[in-house]
Amino acid sequence: MGVLVSLYHQTRYQYDHPVSLSTHLFRLKPAAHARNPLEAYALTIKPSNHSLHWQQDPFGNFVARVDFWEPMPELLVEVNIKTNIIPFNPFDFFLDPYAEFYPFAYEAQLKKDLAPYLEIMYAGPHMQQLLSKISRSKQGIINFLVNLNQMIFQDIAYTVRLEPGVLTAEEALAQALGSCRDSAWLLVQVLRHLGLAARFVSGYLVQLTDKNNIPASGSESDLLALHAWAEVFIPGAGWVGLDATSGLLTGEGHIPLACTPTPTGAAPITGTTEKCETSFTYFTKVERL
Repeated sequence: MGVLVSLYHQTRYQYDHPVSLSTHLFRLKPAAHARNPLEAYALTIKPSNHSLHWQQDPFGNFVARVDFWEPMPELLVEVNIKTNIIPFNPFDFFLDPYAEFYPFAYEAQLKKDLAPYLEIMYAGPHMQQLLSKISRSKQGIINFLVNLNQMIFQDIAYTVRLEPGVLTAEEALAQALGSCRDSAWLLVQVLRHLGLAARFVSGYLVQLTDKNNIPASGSESDLLALHAWAEVFIPGAGWVGLDATSGLLTGEGHIPLACTPTPTGAAPITGTTEKCETSFTYFTKVERL
Protein backbone atom coordinates (compact mmCIF):
# COMPACT_ATOMS: atom_id res chain seq x y z
CA MET A 1 0.00 0.00 0.00
CA GLY A 2 1.43 3.36 -1.03
CA VAL A 3 1.24 6.73 0.73
CA LEU A 4 -0.03 9.66 -1.35
CA VAL A 5 2.07 12.74 -0.55
CA SER A 6 2.45 16.33 -1.59
CA LEU A 7 6.03 17.59 -1.97
CA TYR A 8 6.89 21.29 -1.93
CA HIS A 9 10.32 22.74 -2.67
CA GLN A 10 11.10 26.45 -2.72
CA THR A 11 14.37 28.16 -3.61
CA ARG A 12 14.72 31.95 -3.42
CA TYR A 13 17.59 34.19 -4.55
CA GLN A 14 17.27 37.81 -3.42
CA TYR A 15 19.65 40.35 -5.01
CA ASP A 16 20.84 43.68 -3.58
CA HIS A 17 19.75 45.38 -6.82
CA PRO A 18 17.88 44.35 -9.98
CA VAL A 19 20.18 42.14 -12.07
CA SER A 20 20.12 40.48 -15.47
CA LEU A 21 20.15 36.68 -15.52
CA SER A 22 21.54 34.38 -18.16
CA THR A 23 19.51 31.50 -19.50
CA HIS A 24 18.85 29.14 -16.59
CA LEU A 25 18.37 25.37 -16.71
CA PHE A 26 16.19 23.69 -14.08
CA ARG A 27 16.41 19.93 -13.50
CA LEU A 28 13.60 19.66 -10.97
CA LYS A 29 11.12 17.26 -12.59
CA PRO A 30 11.15 13.56 -11.65
CA ALA A 31 12.81 11.42 -14.30
CA ALA A 32 10.62 9.31 -16.58
CA HIS A 33 11.96 6.10 -15.01
CA ALA A 34 11.17 7.15 -11.41
CA ARG A 35 9.33 4.35 -9.63
CA ASN A 36 6.87 6.64 -7.88
CA PRO A 37 3.73 7.37 -9.95
CA LEU A 38 3.53 11.11 -10.64
CA GLU A 39 -0.03 12.30 -9.96
CA ALA A 40 0.63 16.02 -10.52
CA TYR A 41 3.57 18.35 -11.16
CA ALA A 42 4.07 22.11 -11.36
CA LEU A 43 7.18 24.27 -11.71
CA THR A 44 6.56 27.95 -10.93
CA ILE A 45 9.17 30.66 -11.48
CA LYS A 46 8.69 34.24 -10.35
CA PRO A 47 8.71 36.99 -11.44
CA SER A 48 6.89 36.17 -14.67
CA ASN A 49 9.24 38.08 -17.00
CA HIS A 50 10.51 34.93 -18.70
CA SER A 51 9.80 32.20 -21.22
CA LEU A 52 9.95 28.54 -20.25
CA HIS A 53 10.51 25.59 -22.58
CA TRP A 54 10.73 21.95 -21.54
CA GLN A 55 13.50 19.91 -23.15
CA GLN A 56 15.28 16.60 -22.65
CA ASP A 57 19.05 16.36 -22.35
CA PRO A 58 21.10 13.64 -24.12
CA PHE A 59 20.47 11.30 -21.18
CA GLY A 60 16.67 11.63 -21.20
CA ASN A 61 16.38 13.94 -18.19
CA PHE A 62 13.71 16.64 -18.18
CA VAL A 63 15.20 20.14 -18.34
CA ALA A 64 13.28 23.42 -18.14
CA ARG A 65 15.08 26.16 -20.10
CA VAL A 66 14.15 29.62 -18.86
CA ASP A 67 15.09 32.86 -20.63
CA PHE A 68 14.61 36.13 -18.73
CA TRP A 69 13.61 39.36 -20.48
CA GLU A 70 14.65 42.09 -18.04
CA PRO A 71 16.54 42.73 -14.78
CA MET A 72 14.88 41.37 -11.63
CA PRO A 73 15.31 41.90 -7.86
CA GLU A 74 14.85 38.22 -6.99
CA LEU A 75 14.33 34.75 -8.40
CA LEU A 76 11.77 32.47 -6.76
CA VAL A 77 11.50 28.82 -7.80
CA GLU A 78 8.69 26.59 -6.54
CA VAL A 79 8.12 22.90 -7.21
CA ASN A 80 4.85 21.16 -6.33
CA ILE A 81 4.60 17.40 -6.74
CA LYS A 82 1.88 14.91 -5.87
CA THR A 83 3.09 11.32 -5.92
CA ASN A 84 2.65 7.90 -4.34
CA ILE A 85 5.43 6.53 -2.14
CA ILE A 86 5.07 2.80 -2.79
CA PRO A 87 7.40 0.42 -0.92
CA PHE A 88 9.42 -2.01 -3.04
CA ASN A 89 12.19 -4.53 -2.52
CA PRO A 90 15.46 -3.00 -3.85
CA PHE A 91 16.85 -6.51 -4.36
CA ASP A 92 13.93 -7.61 -6.58
CA PHE A 93 15.70 -7.93 -9.92
CA PHE A 94 17.19 -10.54 -12.23
CA LEU A 95 20.83 -10.89 -13.21
CA ASP A 96 22.23 -12.08 -16.52
CA PRO A 97 24.17 -15.29 -15.80
CA TYR A 98 27.53 -13.80 -16.76
CA ALA A 99 27.04 -10.92 -14.31
CA GLU A 100 26.10 -12.93 -11.24
CA PHE A 101 29.66 -12.77 -9.93
CA TYR A 102 32.25 -10.02 -9.78
CA PRO A 103 34.49 -9.51 -11.67
CA PHE A 104 32.77 -9.74 -15.06
CA ALA A 105 33.17 -8.01 -18.43
CA TYR A 106 30.33 -6.24 -20.21
CA GLU A 107 29.39 -7.62 -23.63
CA ALA A 108 31.02 -5.66 -26.46
CA GLN A 109 27.98 -3.65 -27.64
CA LEU A 110 26.80 -2.94 -24.11
CA LYS A 111 30.27 -1.67 -23.21
CA LYS A 112 30.06 0.76 -26.15
CA ASP A 113 26.66 1.98 -24.98
CA LEU A 114 27.97 2.49 -21.45
CA ALA A 115 31.17 4.29 -22.49
CA PRO A 116 30.33 7.67 -20.82
CA TYR A 117 29.69 5.83 -17.55
CA LEU A 118 33.01 3.97 -17.62
CA GLU A 119 35.26 7.03 -17.97
CA ILE A 120 37.69 7.22 -15.06
CA MET A 121 39.64 10.11 -13.63
CA TYR A 122 43.18 10.09 -12.33
CA ALA A 123 43.52 7.95 -9.22
CA GLY A 124 45.66 9.77 -6.67
CA PRO A 125 47.33 8.15 -3.67
CA HIS A 126 44.20 8.16 -1.50
CA MET A 127 42.13 6.52 -4.23
CA GLN A 128 44.89 3.99 -4.89
CA GLN A 129 44.97 3.13 -1.22
CA LEU A 130 41.19 2.64 -1.16
CA LEU A 131 41.22 0.49 -4.29
CA SER A 132 43.98 -1.69 -2.83
CA LYS A 133 41.67 -2.66 0.05
CA ILE A 134 38.96 -4.02 -2.27
CA SER A 135 39.08 -7.74 -3.01
CA ARG A 136 38.94 -8.64 -6.71
CA SER A 137 38.39 -12.34 -6.02
CA LYS A 138 35.26 -14.02 -7.40
CA GLN A 139 32.22 -13.11 -5.30
CA GLY A 140 28.49 -12.59 -5.70
CA ILE A 141 27.86 -9.22 -7.34
CA ILE A 142 25.15 -8.22 -4.86
CA ASN A 143 27.34 -8.84 -1.83
CA PHE A 144 30.19 -7.06 -3.59
CA LEU A 145 28.08 -3.92 -4.18
CA VAL A 146 26.61 -3.92 -0.68
CA ASN A 147 30.06 -4.19 0.91
CA LEU A 148 31.50 -1.49 -1.36
CA ASN A 149 28.66 0.89 -0.56
CA GLN A 150 29.16 0.22 3.15
CA MET A 151 32.89 0.93 2.82
CA ILE A 152 32.25 4.44 1.43
CA PHE A 153 29.57 5.02 4.07
CA GLN A 154 32.00 4.13 6.84
CA ASP A 155 35.03 5.97 5.41
CA ILE A 156 33.32 9.29 4.57
CA ALA A 157 31.51 11.11 7.38
CA TYR A 158 28.47 13.10 6.29
CA THR A 159 28.31 16.87 6.46
CA VAL A 160 26.07 19.58 5.01
CA ARG A 161 28.24 21.54 2.58
CA LEU A 162 26.76 24.71 1.08
CA GLU A 163 29.71 25.55 -1.15
CA PRO A 164 29.05 24.96 -4.88
CA GLY A 165 30.60 22.08 -6.78
CA VAL A 166 31.60 18.56 -5.87
CA LEU A 167 34.79 17.41 -4.15
CA THR A 168 37.18 15.28 -6.14
CA ALA A 169 37.73 11.72 -4.96
CA GLU A 170 41.11 12.70 -3.51
CA GLU A 171 39.62 15.64 -1.59
CA ALA A 172 36.79 13.56 -0.13
CA LEU A 173 39.13 10.75 0.90
CA ALA A 174 41.75 13.10 2.34
CA GLN A 175 39.14 14.87 4.48
CA ALA A 176 37.15 11.67 5.20
CA LEU A 177 34.22 14.07 5.09
CA GLY A 178 31.71 15.15 2.48
CA SER A 179 28.15 15.96 1.53
CA CYS A 180 25.83 13.47 -0.16
CA ARG A 181 26.97 14.63 -3.60
CA ASP A 182 30.63 14.21 -2.63
CA SER A 183 30.11 10.64 -1.41
CA ALA A 184 28.00 9.81 -4.46
CA TRP A 185 30.66 11.06 -6.89
CA LEU A 186 33.38 9.22 -4.98
CA LEU A 187 31.39 5.98 -5.21
CA VAL A 188 30.84 6.52 -8.94
CA GLN A 189 34.59 6.88 -9.45
CA VAL A 190 35.40 3.81 -7.35
CA LEU A 191 32.91 1.70 -9.31
CA ARG A 192 34.40 2.82 -12.61
CA HIS A 193 37.94 2.01 -11.47
CA LEU A 194 36.61 -1.47 -10.73
CA GLY A 195 35.27 -1.82 -14.29
CA LEU A 196 31.61 -1.16 -13.48
CA ALA A 197 29.56 1.48 -15.29
CA ALA A 198 28.19 4.07 -12.87
CA ARG A 199 26.34 7.37 -13.01
CA PHE A 200 25.63 10.31 -10.71
CA VAL A 201 22.04 10.96 -9.63
CA SER A 202 20.50 14.07 -8.12
CA GLY A 203 16.98 13.89 -6.76
CA TYR A 204 14.65 14.18 -3.81
CA LEU A 205 14.77 11.99 -0.72
CA VAL A 206 11.43 11.49 1.03
CA GLN A 207 11.61 9.99 4.52
CA LEU A 208 8.27 8.97 6.00
CA THR A 209 8.16 7.80 9.56
CA ASP A 210 5.91 6.54 12.31
CA LYS A 211 6.40 5.42 15.90
CA ASN A 212 8.09 2.21 14.79
CA ASN A 213 10.13 3.58 11.90
CA ILE A 214 12.36 6.60 12.59
CA PRO A 215 14.52 7.48 9.53
CA ALA A 216 18.29 7.69 9.57
CA SER A 217 18.06 11.45 10.09
CA GLY A 218 16.80 10.79 13.61
CA SER A 219 13.76 12.98 13.07
CA GLU A 220 10.33 11.78 14.17
CA SER A 221 8.59 13.81 11.45
CA ASP A 222 8.34 13.28 7.69
CA LEU A 223 11.21 14.89 5.76
CA LEU A 224 11.95 16.01 2.21
CA ALA A 225 15.40 17.06 0.98
CA LEU A 226 17.46 17.39 -2.16
CA HIS A 227 19.84 14.44 -2.26
CA ALA A 228 22.42 12.67 -4.44
CA TRP A 229 23.41 9.04 -4.89
CA ALA A 230 25.10 6.67 -7.36
CA GLU A 231 23.72 4.06 -9.72
CA VAL A 232 25.65 1.11 -11.15
CA PHE A 233 24.64 -0.81 -14.28
CA ILE A 234 24.40 -4.58 -13.81
CA PRO A 235 23.32 -6.65 -16.84
CA GLY A 236 19.85 -8.05 -16.22
CA ALA A 237 19.13 -5.76 -13.29
CA GLY A 238 19.75 -2.46 -15.11
CA TRP A 239 20.62 0.60 -13.03
CA VAL A 240 20.89 -0.23 -9.33
CA GLY A 241 20.90 2.69 -6.86
CA LEU A 242 23.47 2.90 -4.06
CA ASP A 243 23.18 5.61 -1.39
CA ALA A 244 26.62 6.05 0.16
CA THR A 245 25.22 8.50 2.72
CA SER A 246 23.20 5.73 4.38
CA GLY A 247 25.16 2.69 3.16
CA LEU A 248 21.94 1.22 1.74
CA LEU A 249 20.44 0.54 -1.67
CA THR A 250 18.03 3.23 -2.80
CA GLY A 251 14.37 2.71 -1.93
CA GLU A 252 10.93 4.15 -2.53
CA GLY A 253 11.90 7.48 -0.98
CA HIS A 254 14.57 8.18 -3.61
CA ILE A 255 13.03 10.19 -6.48
CA PRO A 256 15.55 10.80 -9.30
CA LEU A 257 15.57 14.17 -11.07
CA ALA A 258 18.68 13.85 -13.25
CA CYS A 259 21.03 10.94 -14.00
CA THR A 260 24.27 11.87 -15.77
CA PRO A 261 27.88 10.72 -16.24
CA THR A 262 29.18 13.68 -14.18
CA PRO A 263 27.69 15.86 -11.40
CA THR A 264 27.85 18.99 -13.56
CA GLY A 265 25.02 17.80 -15.79
CA ALA A 266 22.81 16.90 -12.85
CA ALA A 267 22.83 20.22 -10.96
CA PRO A 268 19.23 21.15 -10.03
CA ILE A 269 19.71 24.79 -11.15
CA THR A 270 22.40 26.24 -13.42
CA GLY A 271 22.82 29.78 -14.69
CA THR A 272 24.62 33.04 -13.95
CA THR A 273 23.72 36.55 -12.84
CA GLU A 274 25.33 39.93 -12.96
CA LYS A 275 27.74 40.66 -10.13
CA CYS A 276 25.75 41.33 -6.96
CA GLU A 277 25.24 40.41 -3.33
CA THR A 278 22.81 37.50 -3.05
CA SER A 279 20.70 36.16 -0.19
CA PHE A 280 19.81 32.49 -0.64
CA THR A 281 17.01 30.59 1.13
CA TYR A 282 15.79 27.04 0.67
CA PHE A 283 12.67 25.31 2.02
CA THR A 284 11.10 21.86 1.57
CA LYS A 285 7.96 20.27 2.95
CA VAL A 286 6.18 16.93 2.63
CA GLU A 287 2.53 16.37 3.56
CA ARG A 288 0.56 13.15 3.55
CA LEU A 289 -2.70 13.47 1.62
